Amino acid sequence: MTTVSDKDFPPPVKWADDRLGIGKIGKKNLRKVFPDHWSFMLGEIALYSFIILLLTGVFLTLWFRPSMAEVEYQGSYSLLKGLHMSEAYASTLDISFDVRGGLLMRQIHHWAAVLFVASMMVHLLRIFFTGAFRKPRELNWLIGFGMLFLGIIEGFIGYGLPDDLLSGTGLRITQGMIQASPVVGTYMSFFIFGGEFPGDDFVSRFFTVHVLLIPGLILALVTAHLFLVVYHKHTQYPGPGRTEKNVVGYPLMPVYMAKAGGFFFVVFGITALMGALLQINPVWLYGPYNPAEVTAGSQPDWYMGWLEGSVRLMPGFESEFWGVTLSWNLLIPALIIPPAFVTLVALYPFIESWITGDKREHHLLDRPRNVPTRTGIGAAFITFYGLLWIGGGNDLIAIHFGLSLNSVTWFLRFAVFLGPIFAFWVTRRIAISLQRADNDRLLHGLESGIIVRTPEGEYYEKHTPISKYEAYELTARDRTLPLEIGPETDDNGVRAPKRALRKLRAKLSEFYFADAVQKPTAAEIAEAHAHGHHDEHEPIEGVTGTVELDEGTSREATRH
Repeated sequence: MTTVSDKDFPPPVKWADDRLGIGKIGKKNLRKVFPDHWSFMLGEIALYSFIILLLTGVFLTLWFRPSMAEVEYQGSYSLLKGLHMSEAYASTLDISFDVRGGLLMRQIHHWAAVLFVASMMVHLLRIFFTGAFRKPRELNWLIGFGMLFLGIIEGFIGYGLPDDLLSGTGLRITQGMIQASPVVGTYMSFFIFGGEFPGDDFVSRFFTVHVLLIPGLILALVTAHLFLVVYHKHTQYPGPGRTEKNVVGYPLMPVYMAKAGGFFFVVFGITALMGALLQINPVWLYGPYNPAEVTAGSQPDWYMGWLEGSVRLMPGFESEFWGVTLSWNLLIPALIIPPAFVTLVALYPFIESWITGDKREHHLLDRPRNVPTRTGIGAAFITFYGLLWIGGGNDLIAIHFGLSLNSVTWFLRFAVFLGPIFAFWVTRRIAISLQRADNDRLLHGLESGIIVRTPEGEYYEKHTPISKYEAYELTARDRTLPLEIGPETDDNGVRAPKRALRKLRAKLSEFYFADAVQKPTAAEIAEAHAHGHHDEHEPIEGVTGTVELDEGTSREATRH
């Protein structure tokens, strides 16, 4: 029996609906609402960059030859003609100079890789500072962080495939880091490179990983990530009508699909423009890789710079225990600090949840100023990463600014420890100051610049109440207090278990919430109304009417 809705389908769609039931699926999901904010587009930039990488990667795969077999170059680039090189490097030169559109595709591919990693990093920073990683989205945070890690590895392997002098230098450094691993380092190096470096198999092995394994994993993680976004519903910023139980925005079809489709072509167009006008990775200038040579001023792609800086800043020393040599100058900066840093960032949602005791679901985002400790921690992470990244170019910094290389290196060695602490303290104090400014606006409104004299001779400045919408946004947060550890013993006099751990948790919770400014209670607003305003024609109700507190709830803060 044909229903009325079935008649609305075009014949091909009706044919598919009869066999797959896409009508019911589409009716539910195509009208799903998504909030509208510019910062949500950061994740879309990462998605579209990945699509561009897949499209351009297919094109490059048709002409690239992943082989270390030695050939004599007879292509169009006359400066290298007659030189012996690997097939991988020769095919890269052919793509750049002899394949129509090949250089454009190479550069679009490389710029898309840079944009892919950059947009994922900024997207994760947005999620971190707004608290979008909290329950029930901890798994999505891990998925996103996994995609970033795989994206960095994918970019590094891809930039090593041409077998030019710059990529070979980077691979040589990587091989040294691998060999620094105690006991298993040599075996891992032989397994990866197929023998003594550089070996004869690493290009073909890296090619398989680059075009098949990692893209497949990233594609699977993207699918899981988008599924969880739809399942959990999208987070949204506080505002009028927005609660933990709804989503205010536009439906997926047709509004959001049209906007997303247009934005895809914007990203594609800008990436193509960069590929056409901005040179990146000119492999013909470096020449083929020779293990006996190192290109001057060699620098990895920016997203590997922090690892390079970590190695450069570490003093060179090693130890020997029971016949095993430990190269601390590589072991610590390459195999201990980066994994520890990455693990800490990946597990942060669970660490914060344990410290605060917050087990509730969150669909409204935080303003960074309202969580000063988390914002300070994020600033410390960025400072630590940035200083290591600067360390990766310490030689170029010294040359361009006429400084001593040793002075730059020693400054960074101290700054990489002291800088994050300073950044944390400054950022936290700024966030607390902004909280106080918000509370002042809530209680007293905005300064109008109008000076009024009372009959008693007193002068004061009139304050203009802020709008209801602005006041709603400023008060759309919970009042929070640190955890309490409870009594030493229970009612029967039995000592509470894990007392030391609970004390540690309470101390961390107290530090986390220390000095945070709570939003005003109804009593505080009433007091400000009584004592802070002299003009009867300046109603404070324009402010207080939007504060979602009553006398019952204002007496108690939300204790997680």
